[in-house]
Amino acid sequence: MAHLATNRPPEREHVEAVQRRTLRVVVVGQVLGGAGLAAGVTVGALLAEEMLGNDSLAGLPVALFTLGSALAAFLVGRSTQRVGRRLGLAAGFTAGGIGAVGVVVAASTDSLPLLFVSLFLYGSGSATNLQARYAGTDLAPANRRGTAISVALTSTTLGAVAGPNLVVPLGHMAEGVGIPPLAGPFVLAAVAYLAAGTALLVLLRPDPLLLARSLTPPLTPSATDTSDRTSLPPASETATEDGDPPAGPRVSRISREALLGGAVMVLTQVSMVAIMTMTPVHLKTHHHGLGAVGLVISIHIGSMYLPSPLTGTAVDRFGRAPLVVAAAITLLAAGLVAALAPGESLPLVVLALALLGLGWNFGLISGTALVVDGTDTATRPGVQGSIDVLVALAGATGGVASGAVVSASSYATLAIGVASLSMVLLPILAWARASWSSASPTSNS
Repeated sequence: MAHLATNRPPEREHVEAVQRRTLRVVVVGQVLGGAGLAAGVTVGALLAEEMLGNDSLAGLPVALFTLGSALAAFLVGRSTQRVGRRLGLAAGFTAGGIGAVGVVVAASTDSLPLLFVSLFLYGSGSATNLQARYAGTDLAPANRRGTAISVALTSTTLGAVAGPNLVVPLGHMAEGVGIPPLAGPFVLAAVAYLAAGTALLVLLRPDPLLLARSLTPPLTPSATDTSDRTSLPPASETATEDGDPPAGPRVSRISREALLGGAVMVLTQVSMVAIMTMTPVHLKTHHHGLGAVGLVISIHIGSMYLPSPLTGTAVDRFGRAPLVVAAAITLLAAGLVAALAPGESLPLVVLALALLGLGWNFGLISGTALVVDGTDTATRPGVQGSIDVLVALAGATGGVASGAVVSASSYATLAIGVASLSMVLLPILAWARASWSSASPTSNS
């Protein structure tokens, strides 16, 4: 670790070796984190419906753990900016694990106040799982950022897809020890999140963010970006010798690239959460069992993460903008299929949720790449955390609104609304591209 105490940049080979190690550790954390986040997605609404006695507030659990993830995104981002990725991510996953334990206790004791508090805390795991994708980009060159993001998202697939399909056996296991069946998946979430936090705390050494800051010159958009980005303002902060940023922010505004990336992720998140939240309730209303719900959600989550290698490669090769357009079109198709599919038709519901996950994948990877492109290592974690707060709040809004819309109207109305919302991505992209063209006529992003 002597390179952190000198002003000389580490050898390129060493940085590349650390990047490879970082990606391996991120893979471990994301596999475990994926298993943790699947519990709330699959049975959160059903557990609330069972405990509350009606479905008008079925979106409340998603809203609560999404609001919790908003606060966690802010706190993890700020702590990461001060102490690095390792400690920030470990703390976030640990908080999520404690929240999952609380959900199990709340369900066992039929305590609604504890359930609400625990779901809020459980959201920390979801936020941290998303924040971990940035760890793979700290040392990645600009033309490999999409691929680095895709490694993190693909790794989430194993746990995230397995989790929903374990709903029935976990329910039987929980029932056997006196725990309500719908709380069973949260037992898995507790173990998975706590293990993810431990793995990152122990293995994520050296810290990729602190190492990136120690380089001379530091990794900044203007220093590393040779792909399809427009010119950005030079980084106005440099790291101190111990890897911490200097006191006080020196960058007064977020670049347009980061703003566009944030807008893409916000819109794709609210669209995805709105439909995903109410699909289990929609299926139950049409007499599908928990096994069918688990199948639909597992396919949905698989489509959120499995295409990541191809999406990341496309983002790096063709630029960010084409994938933003693809996200809008795919989410439009998802909303239309969900609206028109009969509730009795499981294959069509599966298709709608698969398209929904794919559109989210396109939006998250292209949006994340834009945020990384538009920030430097001195301020990146804080900006990332702030944007992820907006993403989480958008998810909370989608979760709450989805239950209200379905209760007042129908699942089809909700899906049509999501299809319409996805089209907002296109004028936002046109605005951003117009500003890039005026700043840099050669930009093709």
